[in-house]
Amino acid sequence: MSDPEIIHKLQESLTKGETTVLCTLIEKKGHGPRELGAKMLVTEQGKSIGTIGGGGMERLLIEQALEVMKVGLPRTLHFAMGVPPREGMISIDSQCGGEVKIFMDIVKPEPRLFIMGSGLIAQTVARNANRCGFEVIIIDDAQSSTKENFPNMTVINEPYPQCLQNVSIKNSDYVVVLHGETPFELAALRHAFKANSSYVGLLGSVNKAIRHKKTLKSEGFSDELLEKLHGPLGLEINAETPEEIGVSIVAELIQKKRS
Repeated sequence: MSDPEIIHKLQESLTKGETTVLCTLIEKKGHGPRELGAKMLVTEQGKSIGTIGGGGMERLLIEQALEVMKVGLPRTLHFAMGVPPREGMISIDSQCGGEVKIFMDIVKPEPRLFIMGSGLIAQTVARNANRCGFEVIIIDDAQSSTKENFPNMTVINEPYPQCLQNVSIKNSDYVVVLHGETPFELAALRHAFKANSSYVGLLGSVNKAIRHKKTLKSEGFSDELLEKLHGPLGLEINAETPEEIGVSIVAELIQKKRS
């Protein structure tokens, strides 16, 4: 598979909201199965696209790529292919008679931010998140859900919760529920958990989060999914005003994104 085809597959994965690891041969001494720049892509499902040498080295690269996805940091592996390994090298059963270095670069999709609600706190969160580089989507059927309140953002102001049927949330996306009414909140949480979104936040008290978790668990949602719920939402900075609360929420989103 050619490099353009591999990059095309990488772009397809990003569009789907999936993380991948791009493995590139960056150094070679002696003989090896591929030349400098050879690439292989590893998906979340452990599928490899392209080849960087085959055999035991490639199987190990796939294992390491899945570990890289968990850790979230790139790494470099140094393989001894039929030559005596030095410190830090991984010995591979091969007759090539050389050594290679493979750089494993984790490629993550940028999370979109779905804000369920359009009140004052939602407006503050949306503006700050938009300035910080998030693509923001507002979902609410209230009068406050307008382009004027949410400039340069996508606004879905249609009958709720029916409109959620046409809202596709990816695994990499973030969802924050900033509304206040129980039926609205539960509908938003159901949709977020069914999509297995990366981050789910709920505005309100600890007791509210506990009650909503109990309701959703009775509906069949797993403990593993419900543990994703961040409630109360926002970093603890003693925020009181809508503007301060909005800052605390966006700070938590940035913390999640950069962690």
